[in-house]
Amino acid sequence: MNPDVAVDLSIWELFKNAHIVVQLVIVGLLAASVWSWAIIIEKFFLFAKARKETDKFEQVFWSGQSLDELYQALAQRRNVGMAALFVAAMREWKRSTERESGEAATRPMPGVQLRVEKVMDVTISREVERLERRLTFLATVGSTAPFVGLFGTVWGIMTSFQAIATTKNTSLAVVAPGIAEALFATALGLLAAIPAVIFYNKFNAEVGRHAARLEGFADEFSAILSRQIDKSM
Repeated sequence: MNPDVAVDLSIWELFKNAHIVVQLVIVGLLAASVWSWAIIIEKFFLFAKARKETDKFEQVFWSGQSLDELYQALAQRRNVGMAALFVAAMREWKRSTERESGEAATRPMPGVQLRVEKVMDVTISREVERLERRLTFLATVGSTAPFVGLFGTVWGIMTSFQAIATTKNTSLAVVAPGIAEALFATALGLLAAIPAVIFYNKFNAEVGRHAARLEGFADEFSAILSRQIDKSM
């Protein structure tokens, strides 16, 4: 290769002229980055919706409306978050406090509060699982993408040394393409990993805050049921 000839180091040319291994690394990192951003955007809307629905439900719940009326209004539709927690608890409460004939029992059956609390725990676990879905992918990309990029980097540098050995020429025109594709793989690895790590930590904290709100509501609702049981005794 003539050292005086200009070398095209555009991104497309780097990809087109790269070794097949480096090309696979680049394609894989680009795909991981695109999918990570799709998850990030989806989670932004999901957590915003969850906060809005939780605020709305808490406002209605503490407005003084009858629990039975609120249950009847929510029981016929699909609920998530705190509304689902309330409906599951009320459904178990009603099942446990009604006789087989369908008439209301004069007093709650023993163990009803424990069963309601168990139902609320299961509902909270399902809600947390729903919010955490696909976050593992962000964690995986954040921890592995730099190493995948490093693998492409090492392979690109090996290509440069092979070019030197073949041409017996150490000019920049010989080594630049291999080094450039190596650095390109490194950059893509960081491009995929950094947002994945940042938003994984952010969304993980969001899940923790939402779970804490659900657990707080479960404790408050359990106290309400406990007072109801005491009145019925």
